[in-house]
Amino acid sequence: MNLKKDLRNIQLDYVPGTNHKIYQDRDSFSFGVDSIILSSFSKPKGVVFDLGTGNGIIPLRIANKIEIEKIYGIEIQKEVYELAKKSIEINNLTDKIELINEDINNLPSLFPKSCADTIITNPPYMKLGNALINESKNHAVARHEIYISLEKLIEIANYLLKPNGKIFMIHRPNRMVDVIYFMRHYKIEPKCMRMVKPKPSLSPNLFLVEGVKGGNKELKILNELSVYDEDGKYTKELLEMYK
Repeated sequence: MNLKKDLRNIQLDYVPGTNHKIYQDRDSFSFGVDSIILSSFSKPKGVVFDLGTGNGIIPLRIANKIEIEKIYGIEIQKEVYELAKKSIEINNLTDKIELINEDINNLPSLFPKSCADTIITNPPYMKLGNALINESKNHAVARHEIYISLEKLIEIANYLLKPNGKIFMIHRPNRMVDVIYFMRHYKIEPKCMRMVKPKPSLSPNLFLVEGVKGGNKELKILNELSVYDEDGKYTKELLEMYK
C-alpha cells in the first residue's frame, strides 16, 4: 500500500481498552463493534491465531495478556495487511504479534497440525451468492465468503487446534445451525454461546460461540448482551469493553 498516496484516508486511533494505537482507512476498512465484543468474549492463551485479522484490531486488543505467548494474524488482503503491519510496528509489538499475508486455505502447508492453543475469528457473515452491489473490494472480502467458506474455516481450525484448544467466533444468527453443524462435524464441540442484540427491545443480530476441540457435549447459554440501551447509548457492559 502506498501510504503517502492514501494518507488523506488514514487515521490514527486508539485501540479501545488499551494504550495501543491503530491505523485505520476510513474509506476502505476499519474495525467495528463486533471485533470489540469478540475480543472481550474470548479467553486466549498460548499460541493464538486470528483468522482474518483485518487491520489487526483483535491482536492489538489482546496483546497485553500475559497468558499469550504469540499471536499470528492472518490476512489475505495485501493493502489491509500492510496497514495492520504498520500498526503493529508503531506499538513495538513485532515480537508478540506476527502478521501473515496469506490465504487461510493455505495454512496447513505453512503450520504443523495441532500448533494452536486458541483461534479467534470474525469471519465473513454472508455466503458468496449474496449481492456485492455498492461495496468496496475490501468490504466485500470482509463480509462475503469470497476466499473461504464457513465449513473450510472450521475444518482448518480443527487442523490448527491442539486437543482441548479453543475457538472463539462471532457470526449472525441465520448461520447458527451451520456453525454448530460444522463444528461438530470437525470435532469441535460448541461449549458456550451468547446472543448479541442491537438494543434490549430488538432481536439478536449476532451471536458469540466458544468451541473446544474434542470437548464433551454440553452447551451453556449466557445472558444476552445489548450493544445500546433504548435511548441509543452504549450499555454499561459495552462501555466497560471500550473503557
